[in-house]
Amino acid sequence: MPTDNANIARHLACMAERQPAVAALKIPRGRNRVGNIDYLTLSFAELAAEVAAYQADFTARGVRPTDRVLVMVRPGLPLIASAFALFSLGAVPIVIDPGMGLKSFLACVTRSQPRVLLGIPLARVISHVYRNAFRTVELRVPARSSATARKRSVTASVASIPLSAGGRDSCAPAATAPTDLAAILFTSGSTGAPKGVCYTHGMFDAQVELIRATYDIRPGEIDLPLLPLFALFNPALGMTTIVPEIDPSRPATLDPRKIVQAIRQENVTNSFGSPTLWRKIAVHCKSLHIELPTMRRVLCAGAPVPPDLWDLMTPVLPHGTLHSPYGATEALPVSSISAPEVLTGTAAATAQGAGTCVGRPLPANEVKIIALRDTPIKTLSAAREQPVGHIGEIIVRGPSVTQAYDHLADATLNAKIQDDSSGRSTVWHRLGDVGYLDNEGRLWFCGRKAERVETAQGPLYTEQVEPLLNAHAHVRRCALIGLGEPGRQRPAVVVEPLDWTDAKTSSDCRRFARELRLLARNCRYTEGINLFYFIKKFPVDVRHNAKIHRLTLARWAQTAKGYTSDPKR
Repeated sequence: MPTDNANIARHLACMAERQPAVAALKIPRGRNRVGNIDYLTLSFAELAAEVAAYQADFTARGVRPTDRVLVMVRPGLPLIASAFALFSLGAVPIVIDPGMGLKSFLACVTRSQPRVLLGIPLARVISHVYRNAFRTVELRVPARSSATARKRSVTASVASIPLSAGGRDSCAPAATAPTDLAAILFTSGSTGAPKGVCYTHGMFDAQVELIRATYDIRPGEIDLPLLPLFALFNPALGMTTIVPEIDPSRPATLDPRKIVQAIRQENVTNSFGSPTLWRKIAVHCKSLHIELPTMRRVLCAGAPVPPDLWDLMTPVLPHGTLHSPYGATEALPVSSISAPEVLTGTAAATAQGAGTCVGRPLPANEVKIIALRDTPIKTLSAAREQPVGHIGEIIVRGPSVTQAYDHLADATLNAKIQDDSSGRSTVWHRLGDVGYLDNEGRLWFCGRKAERVETAQGPLYTEQVEPLLNAHAHVRRCALIGLGEPGRQRPAVVVEPLDWTDAKTSSDCRRFARELRLLARNCRYTEGINLFYFIKKFPVDVRHNAKIHRLTLARWAQTAKGYTSDPKR
């Protein structure tokens, strides 16, 4: 293929030539007689052949280059093969979280205007029932009926489908420029409506290279991605993908026994997952004294990693390291931090209200802290950069930072800042987070800008408040919320207890509130908090099951019963 082709699909063809017999994908299909997981295995050559077959099928059914294709298929082979076939064809896959709720999902479909629907039978039925949302769909392509390919047909197809540009042009990756649209990936919508993020082929290339260089990932490694979307990076990185036994629409139902079995059986070296999921795995391993000796790294993201999880994971990874990459769907990764740095210093600062350290910005990225504003900032010269140690809004630019939302001009205007100072136009992304840079150049995350609490005494930030109260032995997690109008908000904390029986009666809640108040008095960020609410289960995002919907909790608290440490109030 031409060396100047930026098509992200070219990486799969490269790996198929470089390591054709190495396993690319393993899909669980039950247990064998001795209880081991039985996998259907496709090598890189077989996966490339499968992708070529998908591409040929899409072309025969009328899918065209640049077509927007809504992808509603199962994780594993259908998702990976479909995405790479569409990349190779020059079409644009649209990926929306399946569990965000029907109303939000349909709004995303309407806005993304797909011409093609690639979906399982249920998806095609939905498209007919909700015709208005799918009104731009001209072509419905059925997903393959099985979640796994038949090994015999895949193997037989290897000889007939070329893996390089020397074969049929119809199966070679379409020539694309780095600036050509590659995919539309939707945000989780944890602090607002989900938005479609426009990724170009060049951005995907830069993202793959950032991940490879930052974590020293090498071809031949074995990955078990707990977020299906991250499996799409593996063919480009040369890693084997072990499809986990997990329901992506309900990740919190993960069975840690199955994940641990897969890691140990398949000698997994790498995994990406949220703090919620890895906490379940770490607690399971601790209770049974299980180690995961083949693991070189765990990438934990989606929400700040709590200080105690770093401790929990240390004995689980005797030869590996827990890392926390920081970023967003629009810009990932921005920075990264690892367990040794957290455990030897930053965790103690977090426990005292310093926020959560998310490491140093990666060399390819540039990060600035600017004064908080809730209105658009057209150019960087209109922003006021904050000095070291001062909290403000975090902005970033770099090769993997996206430049626009799909069909959302106002959202793009609010989130992007133009910078012409370098002589060529570059774009800064406003992450929607608040934080600061310290004297060592490390970035500290203090919370989401939309979730700050504006009191008469000044703003309060979630990551400077919640870690202190999370230290209570009976707290699973807590959330800072504000009641009333910004500028005069009363701060309060909503608590999800470890055991609901600790907050079952009014007497229990008052006792619990008094204990939390004693903790709160120990820090200037929490000393003014005297109102507590208790809820059985927090509303969280579907993708990571870790981002707390604090704005939803604030609305809930308007009619719920709160408790103070003063029994007379």
